[in-house]
Amino acid sequence: MDWLQALDVALFRFANSACANAFFDWLMPILSDDKFFFPFIGIGAVGLLWKGARRGRLLVCLLLLGVLGDVLICDTIKKSVARPRPFAAIGSVRQKNYQKPGYTVTPAEVAKPPSEGFGRRSMPSGHSFNSFCAAMLVLLFYRRAGLCVLVFAAGVAFSRVYNGVHYPSDVTAGGLLGAGYAIALVVGLDWLWRKIGANWFPLWWQRFPSLLNPDAKSEDSTRHQSATIHQHWVRLGYLLIAVLFCVRLAYIAGDTIELSEDEAYQWHWAKHPALSYFSKPPMIAYAQGLGTAVAGDNAFGVRLLSPIIGALIQLLLLRFFAREVTARAGFWLVAIVITTPLLAVGSMLMVVDSVTVLFCTLAMFSGWRAVKEDSTKHWLLTGLWMALGFLSKYITPFQVLGWIIFFSLWKPARARLRRPGPWFALGIAALGVVPVLIWNQQHDWIALRHNVERAGLAHEWRFNPNFAVDFFVAEFGLLNPIFCVAAIWAVVVTLLRHRHDPLRLFLFSMSVPIFVIYMLWTLRARVHPNWPAPAILPLLALMALHWENRSRETGAMAIKRWLGAGVALGFVVVVFLHDTGLITKITGKSIPHQKDPLARVRGWSATARIVETERQKLAEVSGGLSVFIIGSHYGITSELSFYIPESRARVAAGREALVYYQSSDHPENQFYFWPSYTHYKGDSAIYAQIVKSSAKPGPPPERLVKEFGSVTDLGTREVVAGGKVVRTLQLFACRDLR
Repeated sequence: MDWLQALDVALFRFANSACANAFFDWLMPILSDDKFFFPFIGIGAVGLLWKGARRGRLLVCLLLLGVLGDVLICDTIKKSVARPRPFAAIGSVRQKNYQKPGYTVTPAEVAKPPSEGFGRRSMPSGHSFNSFCAAMLVLLFYRRAGLCVLVFAAGVAFSRVYNGVHYPSDVTAGGLLGAGYAIALVVGLDWLWRKIGANWFPLWWQRFPSLLNPDAKSEDSTRHQSATIHQHWVRLGYLLIAVLFCVRLAYIAGDTIELSEDEAYQWHWAKHPALSYFSKPPMIAYAQGLGTAVAGDNAFGVRLLSPIIGALIQLLLLRFFAREVTARAGFWLVAIVITTPLLAVGSMLMVVDSVTVLFCTLAMFSGWRAVKEDSTKHWLLTGLWMALGFLSKYITPFQVLGWIIFFSLWKPARARLRRPGPWFALGIAALGVVPVLIWNQQHDWIALRHNVERAGLAHEWRFNPNFAVDFFVAEFGLLNPIFCVAAIWAVVVTLLRHRHDPLRLFLFSMSVPIFVIYMLWTLRARVHPNWPAPAILPLLALMALHWENRSRETGAMAIKRWLGAGVALGFVVVVFLHDTGLITKITGKSIPHQKDPLARVRGWSATARIVETERQKLAEVSGGLSVFIIGSHYGITSELSFYIPESRARVAAGREALVYYQSSDHPENQFYFWPSYTHYKGDSAIYAQIVKSSAKPGPPPERLVKEFGSVTDLGTREVVAGGKVVRTLQLFACRDLR
C-alpha cells in the first residue's frame, strides 16, 4: 500500500500547492462552505415542493433521505478508519480556513479519539458524499439540471483537496459512496414500492407505479377492486409508525445523546423499588426497570420503552380517528403528533411524561367508548388507566375535572351517571392513590410538601407577568407555531358553533381546562412547558377533527397548504432537535452551548472520565484508603454514578455505592432515603460540582469542610463535547472523613 499512499500524497500536493492561484484561493473556500449554499438549497426545495408536482416532491424526500446516508455511512466509516487529515499528518499544507470550527488542528487535537476530534476524520469526505449523492438524485429525475449539479459536485470534491482538509482518495471514496448510495436508495425504494405498493396501496400504486418514472401510470386496473381509501390511509399510517419506530430505535442505540439528569436519576429509582418516591409516583421507575431488565443497564435499556410507548400512542390515535372520524384524518393526526417538538422529545427520552401521556390517552379513548356504548367493561378499563396515570404523575385530578366539565356540557352523557360504570371507574382510579399515600405517610408527607413548594404555594403570592409570557412563548414554539394557532382556532370554533358535537366537547374537556389551569398558575409561579403534556394530544385531536370537517365541507386548499406547512416546519425542527450538530454541518456555525437544547444530554461520559481520573489520582496518594465521590446536585450525582463503570456495576448489583449526594439535615431528593457515606470514616472523597462558565469558582460548602479533615480545591475542568465546552466542573479533594 506504500505506493498508493505515495500517489495519494503526490496528487494531494499537486492540487493543494501546484494548482494554487489567487482565483482558486477565493473560489475553493466558497465551494466548501456549506452556509453559502444553504439558502439556495432551501429556496430550491421550497420551489420543488410548491411547483415540482409529484416528481419534484419525490426528489425532495429522497434528498432528505440522502442526508441520513452521510450520518449513517460517512460518519461511521470516519470513526472506524480514523485517518488523520492531511494538514495533521504531513507538513507544508496550504490551509484555506474559512472560519470552519476546528480546522486549525494541534497535535493534541489529533491525539483525541475519533468521536471527539476533527483531525482524525479524513476518510471518506462527507462533502463529496453529499454533493455526489445529490447530483445523482437530481440526474435521475432532471437530466439537464443533474449534469450541472454533477459539475458542481466535482468542484466541491476538488475544493476539499485544495483547501488541505482531504486527500484525493478521501474525495474519490466519498463521491463513489454518495453516488452509489443514491442509486441504491432509488432502486431499493422503487423495488419496495412495487412490492408493497401494489398490494397495500393499489389505488395509489395504479396512479404512481414507479419511483424511477414518477409520471407513468399503471395499466393494471384490477388491483383496486378489493381496496378502499379507508384501508389505504390506515395502512399508510401503519407504515409511517413502523418506519419511525425503527428510526427511533436506531437513534437511541447511537451515541448522539447521553442520558439526561432525570433519566439517570430515575434509573437509580429503578434499582430501589418502592411504592413512591421523593418527587414522583413510582411508574417511571418500573418502566425503566423493565427496559433495563430486557436490554441491560445502559442508555439503550433505560430508553427502550420510549419509542415503544411513542409507537403505541400513535397506533391508538390512528385507530381511534379511523373509527370515529376518518382514516385520512387519523393519518394526518399521527403526522401532526410526530412533528410536534414537545411530543417528539418524549419519544426519544424516557421521562415521566412518556408513561403519563400513554395512560391518559388510554383513559381518554376507553372513556369515550364507555360513554358512547354505555359499556361497563370500558368504564372499568377507564378507571384502571386513570389509576396507572396517577401512579405515573399526579394527573388524575385534572382528568376527573375534565369529566366533570364534559358531563356538564353534554346533557345526554349525564344519563350515564345513573349507571354504576362511572362510579366503578372513579373507585378504581382512587385505588391508584393508595400506594403513594402509604409511602408519603411513612416519610412525613415529603412528596406533598415538595410539590407544594415547587408549585409556589408555600410562598406569599406576588404578581409576576413574566411567568405567563414565558409559558405562552414556550408552548407556542414547542407545540409548533402553526399547530398552536390552528388549535386555538379550533377551540374558539367549538365554543361558538359546535357546542352540540359530543366528540368535540369531549376532546375540549380533556385538554383546554388543563391548559387554563396552568395558565392561571403562571400568575403565581413558573410553570414548565411539559407540565400540561397529557392535554396536548386531545388538543391536537380537536384541531385535526376541525380541519377534517372543514376540508369535507369546503374542500379548501388553504387547509391542505397550512397542514403541509405545519408538518414540514415541525419535521425540520424535530430533526434538528435530534441532532443540533446538523445545524453546524449546514451553516458552518455552531450553536452556543447555552442555547443548545441537547447540551444537557451531552458530555456526561466525558464528565465522568474527568472525575474518575481525579479519584484515581487521589487513591494513589491515599495509602490504600477508599476514595469515593460526592455530587453537589442530584443530577451530577446520578450522571457520575451511571457513567463511571465501577459505580454503575455497583448500583446494578445492589452493592455499596461509589457516588453519593452530599449529606443534608432534611430531604432534598431521593438520595436522602438511601445509605449515605458516613460509614467511610477516615477515607477520602472527590467532591464535584458544576459552575457557570461566567462565574468565578467558589469555596467548598461549609458542611463539607466540617465533615472532612481537609478540603483542597483542585480547580476547574472544562468538559468538551462536539467540539465545544458544555459544562465547567469544579473539583475538591476531601481527606479524612470525620
